[in-house]
Amino acid sequence: MSLPDIKSSRKLAVEPLKQCSVVQLNVGGQVYTTTLVTLRRFPNSKLAEMFSVPSKLIKDAEGRCFVDRDGMHFRAILEYLRSEEVPTKNLQEVHKEAVYYGIKPLVKLLEESPQFFGEKVGRQQFLSHVRNYHENLEVLIRVGRAEAMASRYSVIIMCVLKTDNDLARYNDAMVSLDTRKESIVTFGPWNAQATVEDLLDCIKMDIEAKGYKVSIKPHSTEKAFLFKSYDFFYKLTFTWW
Repeated sequence: MSLPDIKSSRKLAVEPLKQCSVVQLNVGGQVYTTTLVTLRRFPNSKLAEMFSVPSKLIKDAEGRCFVDRDGMHFRAILEYLRSEEVPTKNLQEVHKEAVYYGIKPLVKLLEESPQFFGEKVGRQQFLSHVRNYHENLEVLIRVGRAEAMASRYSVIIMCVLKTDNDLARYNDAMVSLDTRKESIVTFGPWNAQATVEDLLDCIKMDIEAKGYKVSIKPHSTEKAFLFKSYDFFYKLTFTWW
């Protein structure tokens, strides 16, 4: 009587366990523990592919699987894989990671969320009508940093021109404003329904998203304009400490 093939039996016993293997991940310096089943939940995703070919995985010094991506936002990716929990914070960043890992159901859910839709379809479309918007943001930050020497605050004057009529009156306003000691960054005009207040909110939101603390108030001077000063000019204040 022949004995059973022990090698073959062991192989059958071990193979199913591989699918349930516990895996430690080092994602951009953040350590996570999960299973292969979770990581392969969407078979057609890039993430599932990464953990289907072990030879392609990079290991860190502790033997953990290393993924050179944003570690903080991978938590939201992992929670979705585990329980289909859709994140409600940092949607832009999580969406970027979901696209990279090829998790199409999560990408679709994020793009259909009110926050993401409002940001992409509403706010970003409006800002595309404001000429040099992103370049002006960088100028605001650069000037703010340059004027922060030995001071808790630095102030930049912004001139906001919504319409072509505002632009025509701009030179008169500049004559009335003493600009010798002040840095001025001008936004507009733009062809969209959004208001000046909408633009100011966008400026504040985008600068604070970069980690800065700012406030925006109407700017007034001792020397009166021919029209109200806050029609055009606003004071943006950086608080450094």
